[in-house]
Amino acid sequence: MPTIYVEGQPYEVSPGLNLLHACLSLGFNIPYFCWHPAMHSVGACRQCAVKLFKDENDTKGKIVMSCMTLARDGTRISIADPQAVWFRKVAIEWLMLNHPHDCPVCDEGGECHLQDMTEMCGHVYRRTRFKKRTYRNQYLGPFLTHEMNRCIQCYRCVRFYRGYAGGRDFHTLAWHNSVYFGRHQDGVLQSKFSGNLVEVCPTGVFDDKTLARHYVRKWDLQTAPSICVHCALGCNTIPGARYGTLRRIRNRYNGDVNSYWLCDRGRYGYEFVNSPQRIRRPLLRNGDGRPTLAAKETALTQIGGVLRESRHVIGIGSARASLESNFALRCLVGPENFYLGTCRAEVQLLSAAIDVLRNGPVPSASLHEAAWADAVFVLGEDVPNVAPVLELALRQSTLRKPSDTIQDLHIEPWNDAALREAIQTEKGPLFLATTYSTDLDASATQAYHAAPQDIARLGFAVANLLDANAPSVPGLLAPIAALARQIAGQLAEARRPLVVAGVHCGMGAVLQAAANVAYALQRKNENTRICLAAPWCNSLGLGMMGGKCVDSAIDALRARGSTTLVVLESDLYRHLDVAEANNLLNTANHVVVLDSLRHKTTDKADFVLPAGTFAESTGTFVNNEGRAQRFFAVLPPAGEVQESWRWIGELLAASGQRSSAPWQTFDEIVEDLVRAMPAFAPVARAAPSADFRMAGQRIPRQSHRYSGRTAIHAAVNVHEPQPPADPDSPLAFSMEGYLNQPPSSLIPRFWAPQWNSVQAVNKFQEEVAGVLRGGNPGKRLIEPQADGQVEYFTEIPEAFERREGYLLVVPGYHVFGSEELSILSSGVAELAPMPYIAVNPEDAGKLIVRENGLVDVALSTTSHYLPVRIAPAVPPGLAVVPMGLPGIQWNGQPVWKKLLRT
Repeated sequence: MPTIYVEGQPYEVSPGLNLLHACLSLGFNIPYFCWHPAMHSVGACRQCAVKLFKDENDTKGKIVMSCMTLARDGTRISIADPQAVWFRKVAIEWLMLNHPHDCPVCDEGGECHLQDMTEMCGHVYRRTRFKKRTYRNQYLGPFLTHEMNRCIQCYRCVRFYRGYAGGRDFHTLAWHNSVYFGRHQDGVLQSKFSGNLVEVCPTGVFDDKTLARHYVRKWDLQTAPSICVHCALGCNTIPGARYGTLRRIRNRYNGDVNSYWLCDRGRYGYEFVNSPQRIRRPLLRNGDGRPTLAAKETALTQIGGVLRESRHVIGIGSARASLESNFALRCLVGPENFYLGTCRAEVQLLSAAIDVLRNGPVPSASLHEAAWADAVFVLGEDVPNVAPVLELALRQSTLRKPSDTIQDLHIEPWNDAALREAIQTEKGPLFLATTYSTDLDASATQAYHAAPQDIARLGFAVANLLDANAPSVPGLLAPIAALARQIAGQLAEARRPLVVAGVHCGMGAVLQAAANVAYALQRKNENTRICLAAPWCNSLGLGMMGGKCVDSAIDALRARGSTTLVVLESDLYRHLDVAEANNLLNTANHVVVLDSLRHKTTDKADFVLPAGTFAESTGTFVNNEGRAQRFFAVLPPAGEVQESWRWIGELLAASGQRSSAPWQTFDEIVEDLVRAMPAFAPVARAAPSADFRMAGQRIPRQSHRYSGRTAIHAAVNVHEPQPPADPDSPLAFSMEGYLNQPPSSLIPRFWAPQWNSVQAVNKFQEEVAGVLRGGNPGKRLIEPQADGQVEYFTEIPEAFERREGYLLVVPGYHVFGSEELSILSSGVAELAPMPYIAVNPEDAGKLIVRENGLVDVALSTTSHYLPVRIAPAVPPGLAVVPMGLPGIQWNGQPVWKKLLRT
């Protein structure tokens, strides 16, 4: 390892780093603006100047930009040299010349990187007085405010938006001596990652518009480590709360998962926690059928009596509920009466995915591994809409092979500007096979749009070309065979190939084809990875727990007579046809629902218990990788709201199954879960237990700058209240506690002396942009069978054939609108499209229908009158109907349907 000398002292650093990266990793403070650990160096701000010396005898040295200088063995630098200090102070004074003096009213105040660096450089007084340059601000949509007068021209925003996230409607606009960062005109930013500009920008140019509606100073936010609930990737988050309401979501760095990024759905979809549709107290349906509020004790007594009198109790679990809550329900009803809250087809797909990960030889890819893949093959998944942060990873993967091929130019990988200049538009292998066009198509080597059957056949053909032992595909058309050869060739040459698939296109053969490709690659390349997308935040955890599909619960209810149905955090009308859901709920003698929000299922329930959301609960989710991750309550439950597992424990006591609630604390239910289901043993190690202390103290959820604790409750009592107790975690609802760095799974915020902005994460990493100290959060539950015999899937579907008068309706997805929780946030709802059906121009011509013309299509047993979108990227013979949009009732399984023009 290279040894560098800082202020004359030797330090070992990792090879290939620039001096800024190396010094920050060593714990030194060097100010910077344009450099970013994920986007690297461009040398634009001139703020990271240090003095470089030739050798130990050189006393003069020269000023260099540390972000643009390689940390070679023997490099000698001084950060504290007077000339370097003066240079940095002058540089920041230049940057501040036109910056407004509005820190007290700036939304970024107290969490501003510019404030931190200004103080670090010693620039505390303005010597100039003149009229500052000003700009017009733009409307950029429901998520971001724009204040260009605060810009210091670091170029981070445009580098992220265009270079990293692939956006095209935001750019650098320059004239004369002015530079402007924005759109060509006012309008909504089209990238689903635009919210990251809030954290990327070192000043207050971009701020959270949703926070501005209920603004609170950043140091007055109560925070806790959490997990995003809006897809299965398990992105780590830091929610912030104040006055009993959730105010914002920020990224929580996890080097194996989401790194520095969140999608806009994960960042801005939190407002369902504060929704008027929240259930805050138990509801009981009285004799005239109307729900009435009830006290907790009354509700438990009545439900307990119903459970005692019922001959059978059936429980329906939920893929958006924690492992612990699903396990609690399983204990209440028994394993034989526990049903997964999804339809039969989805259960079969999810079971097949888990089988591939558990019993196959290929490891499941983390998002970090996906970003480092140098050849990718996606089968059937609309990655940008069902797993958005995975899209970011795949975009980075397209740079790996070009970056490797230009090593002869001696360009360092952190020299971003030079690297992109050398690469130009060259991209690494990324092949997409989907049922319609996606946002990744423009970055793909080849995008193939076809019916699910033909996507599967392409995958099987690629596997056969990689390994002759894999089954061959009869009757493959010449163009498809040529595409298969191209894909197989690129995957075979790759050092780190990746296969991406999942359950969203609704066909098991696609999943099996992806598995065959991964198995065939693994036989030749042990660095092969597979990534399988799942629909919900805990789909994999629920699938690993096991259970029957919700469809079969109807037969069980009919066969068993007097029954009670207990539904956990699920709206059955999103998973079943309307008639099936009605049948299920009407067949049960009593229906008990535990959920946080009102929906169609709660409207039909006899008893409703108010469950806590992720913001009010402690629990565990298992992401698509098979990584168990703990989330903690950021605010104490108000009123009679509590975790579902705690409600169910009290129901066990109320029904007479136990003498008292079996789980008084979270640790107790985790112990029972691990004891009953050893496959979940790593869950107990996902985070420290509730009795964990550092220096005898808990970890405070509130910062040491937190203010107004007495004023918050002044309307009730002018004395400072006792902080709420938390028996379920080592965290405290207080500002008192251990203020140094806790274990990575317990980090409630990133802050360090002199580093108040999100850049403080550098101080929590073993090496900047590396793993967090003590390891990244989460424990993997699934590892491949390294010595297992590879058994290829052999059932190859027939080629897709069109049917006269019918179209094969396949599911589509929208990052804004298809997910049931985030749609309750006003900004997400504003960007969600209206329901529609997309067809090929040829099929539109046969229907004699124009753009936005209405057609009648019966999905399941429900007729839908949908406007038509004419989309050339939809293959002939197919129709795409987006899932989850208001008014669309469908389980998402491909089905042949006749479209009737209205």
